[in-house]
Amino acid sequence: MLEYLRNAAEKPLAKFLITLLAFSFVGWGVAEWIFGNFAGDNTLIHVGNGEITYQQFSMERNREMAAMSREEQRAVYTDPIVADQLAARVLSNLTTQRMAENRADDLGFAVSDARIAREIRSFPEFQENGQFSTYLFDYVLNNSGYTEAQFAAILRSQVLRSMVLGAVSAPMDVPAFAVRAAYNARYATRDIEYATIEYDDFKVANPSDEQLRSFYAQNPRIVPEFRTISYVLVPADMSKPDEYDAAYETAIKVEDDIIAGETFESTAKKHNAKYVALKPFSVDKRPNDEILTDKMIATLFDMDAGLESEMIETPRGFVIARVDNIAPEHAQEFESVKKDLVADWKRAEQKKQAYVHANEILVDLNKDGKFVGKKSAANVSRASGAPVAVLNAAFNNPVETNTIVPGDKAFYVLRVNAEKMPSVDTKKMDALTKELKDASSRALMDDYNSFLVREYPVRINEKVYKRVFAK
Repeated sequence: MLEYLRNAAEKPLAKFLITLLAFSFVGWGVAEWIFGNFAGDNTLIHVGNGEITYQQFSMERNREMAAMSREEQRAVYTDPIVADQLAARVLSNLTTQRMAENRADDLGFAVSDARIAREIRSFPEFQENGQFSTYLFDYVLNNSGYTEAQFAAILRSQVLRSMVLGAVSAPMDVPAFAVRAAYNARYATRDIEYATIEYDDFKVANPSDEQLRSFYAQNPRIVPEFRTISYVLVPADMSKPDEYDAAYETAIKVEDDIIAGETFESTAKKHNAKYVALKPFSVDKRPNDEILTDKMIATLFDMDAGLESEMIETPRGFVIARVDNIAPEHAQEFESVKKDLVADWKRAEQKKQAYVHANEILVDLNKDGKFVGKKSAANVSRASGAPVAVLNAAFNNPVETNTIVPGDKAFYVLRVNAEKMPSVDTKKMDALTKELKDASSRALMDDYNSFLVREYPVRINEKVYKRVFAK
């Protein structure tokens, strides 16, 4: 048997199977470590009347990891965010599968043993020279922790899922009239007229203090919360077990010394770690520091001032951080921003005057058709032919609409005169048909998944879930 594996070790299939077996052993070891000899409930999630156990989660996770590259596997072990994403994806897939199985039971679907036998014989992993190999089948199952009954149960579950979801995942036909309506809406053009009233065309004098104070009361300047952070990093290549273990032991000593009252700086120096003291920063304006990931920022901005974090594992090593000071969010004093407010006040006044003038033009247009300062634009599309704000309004309003459109630097008075339907472009029509079919299929699948969620509610077994995923 060993000689067979040695001879086949360089074959891609053999590499895949060996990796799968390795992760299967790891999975069973982890299960033993977590549950020990605990004989009680190990259900992670209840789905309707069904359940997802830790063993099911572990085996599915191992199968996904076996198909990953070494770099992807390393990321799972060294980056908690990647590990969490993998766990969430596995649990989501298992939950969806369990809901489909529940639905199959309710509908009375069944899968015969003969069907399962055909499925097993079709697996390329169990074939040698194009023929089913009993030896490969027995060997892989025995060394991956599966019995024939367990493997057959997995296959039966997959077949049942395809029976339940197959119909709603089949390609959908879209009526020709719907395709043509979408085609016309996307590629039609319009003839429009519009006048531009620039904000900068209106001159305003400097404001008085009273005007500025009134303006500031309606538009206060808010300073976000700033925090002063320091941390100690015990660096390590977390993908190397020896470095990981050594760094972990050092980090424990660092943590003990900090708890005993030593400063971060002296503790870091004592253990040859890295001490970093950051200048005050906000959530949106953080320093350029690899340690400050989104997850780390969320942790630091959830802590009280003067407190240290627990030991945090990062791709760069182990970190212990402290919030040294918090400057709460607050409104700036009027006098400190008075000079800066002048430009904002003037801009607001310019916009007011521009809108008044735009409204005068619109009133004349509605009253007697007089359109001062108009510019004609024929055959504009949704993407070109006029300013973006004008195009959006031109296609969001009916023909013969007159309206005022706000822009970044001007108001526009718009009149939509006419709409022109596009000629048929076969290539564009075919592409749109495929797009609508895909969108309809996704919408149907989403609706059916929502039905399954309502029919078979998901409930987390908090006791077991926290034991497995507690940070």
